[in-house]
Amino acid sequence: MPRPDVAEHLPIKPLRLIVGVVACIGIAATLFTLLFGFMTIPANSVGVRTRFGAYHDIVNPGLTYAIPYIDEIHIVPTQRLQKLEFGFSTPGATNFYQGDPQPEETETMITGDLNTALVPWVVQYRITDPKMYLFGAREPEKTLRDLSESVMREVIGDRTVDEVLTIGRHD
Repeated sequence: MPRPDVAEHLPIKPLRLIVGVVACIGIAATLFTLLFGFMTIPANSVGVRTRFGAYHDIVNPGLTYAIPYIDEIHIVPTQRLQKLEFGFSTPGATNFYQGDPQPEETETMITGDLNTALVPWVVQYRITDPKMYLFGAREPEKTLRDLSESVMREVIGDRTVDEVLTIGRHD
């Protein structure tokens, strides 16, 4: 048995070293998780929490916590009226799909009497079900844009150019 004064100068045992390193890594991981998991959801939005990529729950506006690398929170603006523009683009639009990338092609339509009409229009919408908005379609804005253009072309194609320019303008 080593003497007490000699035992103090012996090198650290490998098992103690491994336990110390693992404990330090565990403490660092816990601090990282606690510090970087907080986020704020704006007042006009809700958060949709996914855990490992699958839907978990809806998070109300305010301060919330998501476990890093496990949870992800998608912010969905449910209180804001959004719009899609066809035939023109508003400068400085924040939504990629809001403006029309090809306004000349979109606004040019053939009426029922085979005339050409330039028809710009706007579709306004509000998201009521954030879960369906995120998981119901692959690209909801693109889907809504394609659907709106299809419906508008059908409506314009059923009318004469006079109806489009006068009585049908408000429909």
